[in-house]
Amino acid sequence: MHRIVFFGTSDFAVPHLEALVQDSRFHVVAVVTQPDKPVGRHAELTPPPVKRAAERYTLPTFQPEKLSELNSILPPDLDVGVVVSYGKILPPWLLELPARGFVNVHASLLPRWRGPSPIHAAIAAGDTHTGVTVMKLDEAMDHGPILATDGTSILDTDTGGSLHDRLAGMGATLLPNILDGYLSGKTGPTTQDHTKATYCKILTRENGKIDWFKTAHEIERQVRAYDPWPGSWTELSGKRLKILAVKIRPNNASFSPGQRFVWKKRPTVGCGQGTTVELVTVQPEGKKPMSGEEFIRGNKTWSE
Repeated sequence: MHRIVFFGTSDFAVPHLEALVQDSRFHVVAVVTQPDKPVGRHAELTPPPVKRAAERYTLPTFQPEKLSELNSILPPDLDVGVVVSYGKILPPWLLELPARGFVNVHASLLPRWRGPSPIHAAIAAGDTHTGVTVMKLDEAMDHGPILATDGTSILDTDTGGSLHDRLAGMGATLLPNILDGYLSGKTGPTTQDHTKATYCKILTRENGKIDWFKTAHEIERQVRAYDPWPGSWTELSGKRLKILAVKIRPNNASFSPGQRFVWKKRPTVGCGQGTTVELVTVQPEGKKPMSGEEFIRGNKTWSE
């Protein structure tokens, strides 16, 4: 039975941890996750999803503020470490602790979209295909050799949330057999083609502000990519208006980027290159989500 330490934090990591715990070939001897963080309007201290999952299986769990704390508390004789959406880059000394190093599951087909937001990046860029990669970690970000991949089409209806859930399931299905094959010597790594690498960045809520000089197609993809987080928004009368869903409408070069108008009683905005989008679902600041038509009825100044 392979002795594993699991590093993970977010919802994406949970099914991977569960898959390993439920597989008789593996013994998860410890879980490492991020510290509890304040969440919501009342800043309530909240454990990360992986901690809650580890508690359900009564697994020893560590939440170090600094990774150096692990040097003296991790169990000995580890066969391998597994990292899935942990949120920190592991230092060289830690990568060398388990006998076979660390294996990572990344939510893209590497070397495309190295970095922390590959799901958002793939949808926003208009990619038609993505997937998950199981790789061996090295010291550089998402740079190590590949053990296996599994791909899926990106649908025109996919949001960041729907693609996240699909890829999490794919990764959790792929990981156990690939990990066992790697540890038993049946699966060998393949070097990435580093010349084809692309990169994505950490996203914040500010990244969700819509740039109306982009084309309607780019904006439509952004709205889907950033749903449910970090969300897309624009400013209206000094307040944020969340844009939850849009539709591309016929080009109309008479409206400049950011210019608001009404099209068939629906709120519509001019975008780059003479394109336009209808705001299908919006959420005014401090209110519940509503249809664009509902919003127009309560906002007579939309096109002024």
